[in-house]
Formats: sequence, structure tokens, C-alpha cells
Amino acid sequence: MDPVLLEIGNFSLRWYGVMAAAGFLTALYLFQLNRAKAELSGDQVINIMMLAMISGIVGARIFYVVQNWSFYRHDPGAIIRIDQGGLVFYGGFILALILIVWYVRKVCKADVIRVLDVMSPALAAAHALGRLGCFFNGCCYGKPAEIFWAFAYAPGTEPYKRYGSLPLHPVQIYEAVLNIILAGILFYLVRKGKRGVAMASYLAAYGVLRFVDEFFRGDHMDFLQGFTPAQVIGFAMMPLGVILLVKFLRQPDNAAKKHVEQA
Repeated sequence: MDPVLLEIGNFSLRWYGVMAAAGFLTALYLFQLNRAKAELSGDQVINIMMLAMISGIVGARIFYVVQNWSFYRHDPGAIIRIDQGGLVFYGGFILALILIVWYVRKVCKADVIRVLDVMSPALAAAHALGRLGCFFNGCCYGKPAEIFWAFAYAPGTEPYKRYGSLPLHPVQIYEAVLNIILAGILFYLVRKGKRGVAMASYLAAYGVLRFVDEFFRGDHMDFLQGFTPAQVIGFAMMPLGVILLVKFLRQPDNAAKKHVEQA
């Protein structure tokens, strides 16, 4: 695999940046399709998406740099080179969630839960495309595998530095496919499900997805009692998502209307 899509002279276009841009545009499109469910205007959707993108990148980069500080303390200039990969999803997810909740409550005066419902399929779809970028870029790679669909990376890439020419589990593809399926299910739940069901389902489902996917990852150097940091967070998301799912499923259909009236 080659992380560079196109190279002309000193200019190079990397797969990672292309797929990140495609993920943002896809998320924006899906958010716009369902914005009426959250009673948001088109401008509010764009503002929320821009806030999510910027805070998501910053949070994801901070989390990655902290995890790999032994490298970045010797090369601080590399901290801003996000075009080369190096983003941790949960870092971006947490920071973006905090700022979006604040913005929706204080500025939009909208139902936070319903907004998070509408954002759930958009997030899953964007994450799927982002993982394809990781696949081409050579980050977030898998462990060596003796399966016919395994992939080897070119000399000079991070996977090659660690495993040489050994074929690896395409864990990025695993997660991309599962996120696409999840996005379809969540899109349906936004249209047909009760308030909060899509958001809660995302928390529970992605927690399971990531917890399992991490067993096939080969890029981790840090572990907590044998588990990766992402598995620890994913494990916490599972019961939280299930508890919220039960809570929202048991609410009467007019719960959303009452919430808006009280606000």
C-alpha cells in the first residue's frame, strides 16, 4: 500500500487527507438529510459540523501525541503534521462531544439528545471513510495474519518498520465496513426510532465494535492490564449505551415534545 495518491513535483496528495475530506462531506450530507428531526436550520448544521471537525481533529491529535510523547518530545514540529496520520478517534470524540453539547444548548437552544441522534449515522459514515484513509496511509494497522485478504505495506511505512513485509490484518477495512453497516442502521433509527435510541445504540454498538477490533490491531505499544486504551473506553461505552437505550425505549412517544416545551 502507498499512502500517497498523487505526486507532482514537490506536491503530494495523500490518501489520508482525501478520505478525511470525503468523510466530512458525507457526514454533512447525512446530517442535512435528517436535520428536520432535530429542528435545526441549515446554517446551524454547518456550524455544528465545523465545530465537530475542528474540535475532533484537535482532540484526536492531542490524544495521539500524548500516547506517543516519547517520539514527539524529540520532534515537536511533527505534532502539527496531521496529514501524515496520527489521530486517535476517542480523543476527538470526547472533545467534540463536550463542545457540541455546549453549543447546541447555549446557542441553538435545541434538544441535545435529538441532535446527537441525527449526528450518530453521520459520525459512523465519516469514521468509515476515515478508516479507509488509515488503511492507505498505513496507520492503525493490524497484526500479522495468514489469511488471503491480508495486506503488506511498502518499505518506509510504519507497518513495514515494525513487521517488514509480513501481511497484516486489514483492521482498518474491518472497522470501515462495520461502521458503514452501523451508519445504515442508525439512519433508520433516526427516521423511525424514539428520541435517544440512535444515540444510545451508537454508544453500545461502537463500544462492542472497537473492543473486538482492537484484538486484531498491531500498532499498540501501550496497554492497561492487557487491554488497549481504546478497549478500556469501548468497554465503558457498552453498558452506558445499553442503560441509555433502555431508558429512551421506555420513555413515552411525547417525551421529546415535553423536553422542547420545558427548554
